[in-house]
Amino acid sequence: MRRGDTLAPMGGHDAELLTDWQRHVSSDTGPLDGLLARHREKHRRYHKIEHVVRVLRLVDELSAVEPVDDPAAIATAAFYHDAVYEPAYPANERASARLARRDLEALGWEADRVDRVVAMIEATAHHGAPCDVDAAVLIDADLAILGAEPAAYGEYVAGVRAEYRALDDAEWADGRCDVLEGFLGRDSIFTTETGRARWEERARANIAAELASLG
Repeated sequence: MRRGDTLAPMGGHDAELLTDWQRHVSSDTGPLDGLLARHREKHRRYHKIEHVVRVLRLVDELSAVEPVDDPAAIATAAFYHDAVYEPAYPANERASARLARRDLEALGWEADRVDRVVAMIEATAHHGAPCDVDAAVLIDADLAILGAEPAAYGEYVAGVRAEYRALDDAEWADGRCDVLEGFLGRDSIFTTETGRARWEERARANIAAELASLG
């Protein structure tokens, strides 16, 4: 916490995020308030605080078993990976990465670690083949919802559809089918061994069922 700062009482997810921030990012909690506000924006239905909490938990779990290099940098990238989220905007990840760079430089992070965080955030743009294990852990944690139980997967889809409510049903179906078919066209959706074992089979079943529902 910065000298002179007084945080309002926090509970639930906010308290968990505060603990994770102080453990992984900095004792200076100034930027965290801005991140929490961003994830409470009214247009968010899936990409909100609960999503950040889930990704951070999974980053911790995967980092405990995968040969990662910098767990704190992965967690920091998780905090920022959806900091800027406007469904109609094609460069959310780039803008989120810029925000992370600004904040981390102000917090005194070393330049090479800032660069690693920025690269991981930008890698979530297309969830393609990651350049290293750290990025793979972040991407698999972000995509884990694809391998959730069907009810939770359905809630995720409904949340994203609500975020894209400006699209009519035909536009939504066209774009969504492109994304889903891209996932199914991969040799594997998840990159880490742990991710493949935990989520690959269920993710493919969920995606196939959603594609069928979209016609």
